[in-house]
Amino acid sequence: MFSKRKIAALAAEFLGTGVLAFVVLAVSRSQIGIPYFVAIAAGLALMLLGLGLNRDVQLNPALTLALWTARRNSTVKTVLFVVAQLLGGMAAYALFKYFSQTPVQAMPTEFNSRILVAEAFGTFIFAFIAAGVAYQRQNWLVRVATTGGGLTIGIILASVASAAFLNPAVALAANSWVWGTYVAGPVLGAIIGVNLYGLLFATADTRVTAMAGMSATPASPVKGDVMAEASTAKVVKTEKAAAKKKPASKKKK
Repeated sequence: MFSKRKIAALAAEFLGTGVLAFVVLAVSRSQIGIPYFVAIAAGLALMLLGLGLNRDVQLNPALTLALWTARRNSTVKTVLFVVAQLLGGMAAYALFKYFSQTPVQAMPTEFNSRILVAEAFGTFIFAFIAAGVAYQRQNWLVRVATTGGGLTIGIILASVASAAFLNPAVALAANSWVWGTYVAGPVLGAIIGVNLYGLLFATADTRVTAMAGMSATPASPVKGDVMAEASTAKVVKTEKAAAKKKPASKKKK
């Protein structure tokens, strides 16, 4: 049922999300915990995790759900990834609490429209940029670096009015699982960002391999398989069907 590649993808989402959340916690609660340093650390962590894990990683339940709404993640993959990501966030919380020997102070739980909009706006920027480089079928290294940069920009913009988690798993790690703001905001922003780019800016030829991270030369079986597995299979089936329907040319006598 679970191949080595699928298990590796789940492990990457769990470990990657845990490390990303721990980095945000460590920097935000340090003496240099201003939003700019948190944004740079989070973007750098996302980029290095993608490079180290040798694949396109999502590490964010909001982005995973957005890809599902755009039909780029299967339902089973979405559920498994979200569970792995949230478990990674919980593990980061437990490990940080163990290391620091102090409780992680929670954010206010009451609804605040400014926080909701700020989280949605920052995540929209991040998801829009991530979708853009994938739809454009940029080189894998370019995708990883640009997505990390997109997260940095999104956090800086959202930090004006919120804690700028932009990630429900990170909010969970920060003991700030607030449905109306730090959960709903990122999910809403990611869904709008991914689908808006696909609707307005993706060309007809790139929609087939959208969010697949495919270049003109096929990537290795590992790179990009997290986001591309389903789309790649569709492309192969389409090409085979077209080849069967094409009538053979008749030789003139």
